[in-house]
Amino acid sequence: MRANDAEAAIAFYKQAFGAVEEFRLVEPGGRIGHAQLLFGSATIMISDEFPEFGIRALSPDSYGACLIHLHVDDADAAVSRAVAAGAHVTRPVVDEFYGERGGTVRDPFGYDWMLGYQIEEVSPEEMQRRYGDLLSKS
Repeated sequence: MRANDAEAAIAFYKQAFGAVEEFRLVEPGGRIGHAQLLFGSATIMISDEFPEFGIRALSPDSYGACLIHLHVDDADAAVSRAVAAGAHVTRPVVDEFYGERGGTVRDPFGYDWMLGYQIEEVSPEEMQRRYGDLLSKS
C-alpha cells in the first residue's frame, strides 16, 4: 500500500482496525519507505508515495481506488469503529449470498475496506445458484 501521508494512515489503521505496527523504515528526508502492520494474522505493508518510481509507488489519491477485504470478528462493530476514526460507509453491513456479513468503508487515504466475517458455510455450487438468483431479480 502507498499513502500520501503514511504516518497518518498508520495512526488511522491502528485506531480503526486495531492494527499493530511491527516496524518501519524511514528515509533521511522523513518519508516512510516501509512500515509493516499486523491486522490480526494478516500482514500489510505501507509506505509514503515515491512518485520518482512511477505508478507502482503512488497512492489511490493519485491513481484511483483499491479494495482490501479484511476478515473481522464483527462487521457491524468494525464498520462503526472505522467510521468513528474518519472513514465513510460506501456499502452498509448486510448478510451476503456468499455466506458473509459485511460492509465497505472508504478510509481517508482512498482505500476501500470490505469488512466481513463468515456467517454460514456455502458451497461453490450453492453460491453460484444464489448468485444466479440475485442477478435474475435485478
